[in-house]
Amino acid sequence: MFYKVSGSTLPTAQTVVLSSGLGGVHGFWQPQLAMLEKHFRVVVYDQFGTGRSQGVIPAGYRLEDMADELAALLNTLKIDRCHLIGHALGGNIGLHLSQRYPALLESLVVVNGWTVLDSQTRRCFMVRQDLLLNSGVEAYVRAQPLFLYPADWLSAHADLLDNEQAHQVEHFQGMENLLHRLQALMAHDLSDSLDSINTPTLAFSCQDDLLVPWHCSSTLARNLPIGEHLQMNYGGHAMSVTDSETFNPLLLEWLLRFASDANPQTSESQWPTH
Repeated sequence: MFYKVSGSTLPTAQTVVLSSGLGGVHGFWQPQLAMLEKHFRVVVYDQFGTGRSQGVIPAGYRLEDMADELAALLNTLKIDRCHLIGHALGGNIGLHLSQRYPALLESLVVVNGWTVLDSQTRRCFMVRQDLLLNSGVEAYVRAQPLFLYPADWLSAHADLLDNEQAHQVEHFQGMENLLHRLQALMAHDLSDSLDSINTPTLAFSCQDDLLVPWHCSSTLARNLPIGEHLQMNYGGHAMSVTDSETFNPLLLEWLLRFASDANPQTSESQWPTH
């Protein structure tokens, strides 16, 4: 698993882990790094089978497997307690991580995630899957921004998106890997087990998200034992990119409620046995 560790080197600094969405690569979090590094030790990583974490993802792959992979990485880094921020798939990984490793998470932020797949999200995923299978990688990558960003932002950043498209085609994670990750994401369903997640959780949504309707976050927060819902009005599915000026202070305010430089990480392992 490819990873980077940056930020505070104070022995009392707590750790924030950033987990990306379906694309899986750590670069998604670039707009948040400078802010977080002032307060925390920051870990970013490429999920298995994406970016620089090369590997073949098998059929039957699950979000639980992604959670176990992240847990193994944190164990390797000797991180016994952390705050996790996950976008969509990454946030849903966080929910499974909280279930499977309850002592690991101090807090959890799920950005545009869900309890069970909404019909609108399923429709979008099926369109993307059909594009990949019937029209190829370039068509899939070309259409991807339509699901992530507001229309006016797309217009204003056309050159940036053209450059990103070329990069994403060149470094594409592979059709089989993407399909197996997408199938795992579509199968994610915690509707009968949310009461087992006792991590303080922020469900962070955006009102104009085309891919994941905002009410999915509201439902998630309402059914968690310790859940809150926070909503931005503008920014689309990737509002952490399109409107980081609004997103970042709200994120930091949440994190600082559960973290203090006066409260160092525990040095005693809290890992559960399996």
